[in-house]
Order: sequence, then structure tokens, then C-alpha cells
Amino acid sequence: MRKILSGFILLMVSQSVWSAAKIEHWQTPQGSGVFYVHTEDLPMVDIQIAFDAGSARDEQQYGISALTSALLDTGAGKWNADEIAQRFESVGARFSTGVSHDMATLSLRTLTAKPLFDKALETMQVILTKPNFNEADFQREKNRTLAAIKQREESPAELASIAFYKALYGNHPYAHPESGMQETVASFKADDLRNFYKKYYVAANAVVVMVGNLSRKQAEQAATRLLARLPVSQKAEILPEVAMPLKARQQHIEFPSTQTHVLVGLPGTYRKDPDYFNLYVGNHILGGSGLVSKLFKEVREKRGLAYSASSAFIPMLRPGPFIVSLQTRNDQTPQALQVLNQTLADFVTNGPTEAELNAAKKNITGGFAMRFDTNKELAGYVAMIGFYDLPLDYLDNFQKKIEQVTAASITEAFKHRVNLQLLQTITVGKTERKSEK
Repeated sequence: MRKILSGFILLMVSQSVWSAAKIEHWQTPQGSGVFYVHTEDLPMVDIQIAFDAGSARDEQQYGISALTSALLDTGAGKWNADEIAQRFESVGARFSTGVSHDMATLSLRTLTAKPLFDKALETMQVILTKPNFNEADFQREKNRTLAAIKQREESPAELASIAFYKALYGNHPYAHPESGMQETVASFKADDLRNFYKKYYVAANAVVVMVGNLSRKQAEQAATRLLARLPVSQKAEILPEVAMPLKARQQHIEFPSTQTHVLVGLPGTYRKDPDYFNLYVGNHILGGSGLVSKLFKEVREKRGLAYSASSAFIPMLRPGPFIVSLQTRNDQTPQALQVLNQTLADFVTNGPTEAELNAAKKNITGGFAMRFDTNKELAGYVAMIGFYDLPLDYLDNFQKKIEQVTAASITEAFKHRVNLQLLQTITVGKTERKSEK
């Protein structure tokens, strides 16, 4: 996955910082949503365009979203990849593309002095509206993707992740890896990418984010200019609902390693879930807070079964995965898995103590300012708000939402969202055989 998902993992900042980051919203003449924050610290702007064109839109062509995204800046208009790179470099700008399960993004960071800004914006606009998808570039990126997919087979962590998503999502569009599978990518033609681009890279399917030292008028003009040559078309169809697994299941994948990778979980929460804040704080206590989490203490500190153990909710448009993970010595896998499951069961049943809850709230709210200090990061959060249709004051109210969480509301949310009878377990490593006497 290329440079995107990490930007959308939710971090938080102090109320005073967020209250200064006023998000303004409007639509372009073509109907695309624009989300704008004016800042004055530096003569720079970060621009993101997010399309509902992530790997969940691959249908049966697994990997088509990622390969389409990768080809955008390899040739556009009259420029090849080297000329595009030189244009950005000549004005000190940085450009990238990327995909996640939900979205495909184009990102630009540039200075706002007019000659520099105009050249960078023009280059982004041509990449967005006139990608070439020529055969030589296509074959090169396709072969690079196939090589990366082949290399996945040597990574137990990658194999565990692929099997885990398949176990959770079955035939749902979230089930396959963003980069695709060997057999699907191998069959792609350049026209497949052109067709995907024409269907999903349209104004009705786009969200534009601008954070930086641009006036509202400049931002309006820039957003209109970027999307003016895109067809309006229509938004992507609504993704199907996620079906929960019918029963618990454990799958082992044999791999010649000294360590076993363990993943346990099920579909969890989505971006607009009313239980999100309860789950967020609860997970911080369970396994999201590093060295002070319950999982770390039980698995690492008390028993030394793993270097680390953690848990996470990954909210998406539809329920993303709830993942509990660790890596342990092959011969300790059964014990480590037993401790993991028992710790999770105890937390789902009993919830946190008041002391654990208060410590978590203090830790979450106390680190706000240290965890946010760039326009690029803010642009990522604003893109999340725009893409997932969250309230414009979402970040301003985040601290208040955290404070409203109680031990009882965490317990209720976990019982509702984490059904212990449906957990999916993936282990990847070498099975230790008991020696014969």
C-alpha cells in the first residue's frame, strides 16, 4: 500500500490547536466537496484529492485500483515520468499517490508563491485529468507489482494479514489485499486501468482538501481548476454490508520461521459508528497503549511470551477489522494464544477499572499537541472528515467525546462489537513437533 493508510489513523490535538483549525466547506461547480483550512505559519499548502476508488472497487480484478493509482504520475499529457518529476522538483513541490481499501488519493505539498504554486498545480491537474497509461509504463509497473506480490510469499506477516482479511470478510470487497493477487494482476491490460480510471476518477466521486497559506478565494479557484476537466459522472455505488463470520475458526499456515505470527479478531467498527469513542478508549486500555496496555502486561511482562502484544480497531466505510496480534516463539504459540484469548475475554466480560479508564483518558488527551504539528497531518484528518462525511467540528469535539466515555459504556460497546464466539484466528509459523520417547 502506498503512503496513505497511516495518514488516517486517528491522532488528536489540544482543544486550543483544533479550535484555531476552522474547517470551511463548499462544493465546486461540478459538485465535488471541498474542505479548506487556512493557516499562516508557512508559505505552503497541502492538497489532497480523495476518490472513492480504493481496492474495495476492484470487483474481481484484484489490484486494479492500486495499479491505476501507481500509473497516474508515470506519464500524463505531453510529459513522461522524468519530466513530471522534474516539474515538481523545479518548484520544490512533493507529489504522491496511494490507495487503501476505501479510497485512492493524490497528494501535493507546494509553496504558495504564485509562479511556484501555479506550476505545481498545473502539473497535478494534468496528472489527474490526462494520465496516459501508455504500454511501456504499464508493463513496467505491472511487473514491479507482480514481483512485490511474489515477495509477499516470503513474509509470514504478509501471509498472516492476507489470510486474516479473507477469514473476516469472505467474499466482501474488503477481503483481498490492495495490491491484488498474482493471477489477477497478471491478466491486466492497459485498457483495464483506463476503464477503472474513467469510472471512478470523476468529479462526483471526489473530495478535495486544502490546508495552508491560501486565501479562501485562492482555494476556491485552485479546487475548480484542478477538477474542471474531469467529467461529473456519478458517485460510486454503496458498498455492501459486512456479514459477520458464522462461527469461530482457527487456521494455521506452515512457514519455516522461528517465530509464529498470531492474529485474532473479527469485523469491528466503522467511521460513523456511535460506539466508536467507547471502542477507541477501551482499545487503548486493552492493547493500544503500548507498554501499559493489558495485553502487553499479561503476555510480555508477566510471562515473557512475546516482545509485544497489541490490539487495534481500524474503522472504514464499512466495519473494518478488530485485530489482536502478537509474535512469539514457535514452541510458545499455544500458551501465548491462550493468554491472548483469556485477556480479551476478561476485558470483554468485565471492562476496565476506573483507574485504567482515568489513566487512558489522561494519556489520550494529554498528548494532543505533541501528536500534531504539520499541515500535512491536518490535511490527512480533514480528508478523513470529508471522505467519511463526519461533522466539521469532529476534531474540536474529540476531547469532549473522550471525556464522556465511562467504564460501563466501554463494557457495553465491547460486548456488542466483539463476539467471542465468532473470533477468527490465524497463525503463521513452524509447527513444533513433540519429540518421540
